[in-house]
Amino acid sequence: MVTTATRSARGQTLAGAALELIHTGRAPTRAALTASLGVTRATAGAVTAELQARRLITVDSGTGAGAGTFGRPSHGLAIDPGGPVALAAQIHPDGFQVALTGLGGRIVAEASGELTAPDDPVRAVSPVAEAGARLLRMAGRMCVGAVLAVPSAITEPEGAAVSPLYVAWPTGARIRDIFAGEIERVGITGPALMCSVANDINLMALAEHRHGAGRDAQHLLVIATGHRGVGGALVLDGMVYTGSTGLGMEAGHVSVDPRGRPCRCGNRGCLDVETDALTFIELAGRVPGTNLSDQATALLRDEHGTDPAVSAAAGTVIERLGLGLAGLINVLNPDLILLGGLHKDLLAADPVRLRAAVAERSPWGRGSSVPVLSCALDNGSLIGAAELAWHPVLRDPGILDA
Repeated sequence: MVTTATRSARGQTLAGAALELIHTGRAPTRAALTASLGVTRATAGAVTAELQARRLITVDSGTGAGAGTFGRPSHGLAIDPGGPVALAAQIHPDGFQVALTGLGGRIVAEASGELTAPDDPVRAVSPVAEAGARLLRMAGRMCVGAVLAVPSAITEPEGAAVSPLYVAWPTGARIRDIFAGEIERVGITGPALMCSVANDINLMALAEHRHGAGRDAQHLLVIATGHRGVGGALVLDGMVYTGSTGLGMEAGHVSVDPRGRPCRCGNRGCLDVETDALTFIELAGRVPGTNLSDQATALLRDEHGTDPAVSAAAGTVIERLGLGLAGLINVLNPDLILLGGLHKDLLAADPVRLRAAVAERSPWGRGSSVPVLSCALDNGSLIGAAELAWHPVLRDPGILDA
């Protein structure tokens, strides 16, 4: 007999597999869950009862939940709105954000603030942890884990920041240890509480794959501008590709013009400096403000098509972005590309030109067959951070009983 303690080949319990299906919206009813798991109705009922007892899901036995076996109404399954949460945080050059995020990628509370010492990793992380602790105290919810998204490559398994170009931390700063220490200092606890740190665009890609526009992709490529610069991520069969030591997919440092602008990485003409918000603003002849991301988006939205300088700047950036995307397609062969930040706005402003720029530079024209779409989530890095925090629970919900 199959029990909820049975583990799959990848170490996931039956309850974990069930929770993942509900979490990602693939099992809205007990009938759908039974079919997806390939178990009996009795076993599915036992699993859902276990998850309900842990306040992870709710089970609606009322009518209208959908057809079950032989047309009988099936129990509706949903995320418990009052259940545990993950603490998701993000540090960026303009400040920080923290959020309590439940299953299903639902943000239930959030806060933000400024970085008073962005060049000191301890002093940068400290207010983030304190803001998270305040949110948890006000919510009175169990915390399953805490994950910090940062604008830097992160080594594995050390959890160290490598060349954090836009926050001025020293290379090799043990940011995961610092974050874990601050979480402990402010008194955030929970059963089997995990603390981790990851690159912000990697987490954005994970969120899009789980809850956004990339849900059906097997080889998902995400390219996005952040508050500064450009990042990239690749999700293969549901897992973020990070390379042998965590430094893979630094797509922002793919050069599209060897004689172009100098990049902080030491190269020239990288996507990071040729297709970011600052370059677009300068090409349009405008004075950069304090929040480059919002300024570039507003400029493109309000003046593309009416101001020749803005239209010309957008065209230049689109051509450079198309060249970079074509090169990445040639190497990675993704089945879907998602664009975020300013790149998402450029796609909306002139989708024909961007897709043509990709297609004409791809061998045999095959690049034109790869869909290029917009990211769907507004807080992708935060939602992705929560995904990472929820991962142990999705493997085995029983850890919450520890």
